[in-house]
Amino acid sequence: MQLSKNFNALTATQMAEVDRLMVEEYHIELAQMMENAGRHLATLAYSQLSVAGLATSDGNVVTILIGPGNNGGGGLTAARYLSNWGVVVNTILMQPVEKLRSVPAIRWQTLLKLPVKTGAWHDPETTEMIGSSTLIIDAMLGYNQTGDPYGSIREAIPAINQLSVPVLSLDIPSGLDATTGTPGEPCIQANATLTLALPKTGLTNQSGKLYSGDLYLADIGVPPVLYTHLGLPAQNIFRDNPILKIG
Repeated sequence: MQLSKNFNALTATQMAEVDRLMVEEYHIELAQMMENAGRHLATLAYSQLSVAGLATSDGNVVTILIGPGNNGGGGLTAARYLSNWGVVVNTILMQPVEKLRSVPAIRWQTLLKLPVKTGAWHDPETTEMIGSSTLIIDAMLGYNQTGDPYGSIREAIPAINQLSVPVLSLDIPSGLDATTGTPGEPCIQANATLTLALPKTGLTNQSGKLYSGDLYLADIGVPPVLYTHLGLPAQNIFRDNPILKIG
């Protein structure tokens, strides 16, 4: 799908092929992509706090909801950067720690050594942690999610949506179909979404736009020539900035 004269949008299947090519053909490892995604997520979160004059204010907290997959790994990386920059950060695991994939699990072990408060969705203090947040980052489900959310993520989404706290989603709002833009039951209502590499087609139609809020695009290090494998042009869309506001 053509989004503008500068770049295209990808289906979930196409994005999976981008990830495969990155690792298998271009030898750019998942950990490197995750590091890029998390750093840009932290940068955008910090910039939004700074615009509101909250980045260094006492009593302001960023709470990050962490899924077990690579999207959660990006959230864990962002937590590290935000903590390094002096932001008070809570991280809440949506599934038991043993469910984390290998690369996110390493990032979790790093956070345990930092001044970042960690917890799980069903911990007694979770409700208070979320309710006292200045910003919530949704890093629960990524572009390959299908069907309705379930388990603790299904429980969390309505609780987040009913708060008056702004939500920043990583790549896709949890519960939204990345290809069609069809919302699951339930689906995060984000104030902003930072999507990665190229926009997902589900974020470009009216349905997706209702849930994604302001749309930003971040560079995770995909060589432009890689897109020619998908029949797309090789364009240097991040020549001016690694984070672009596109909607």
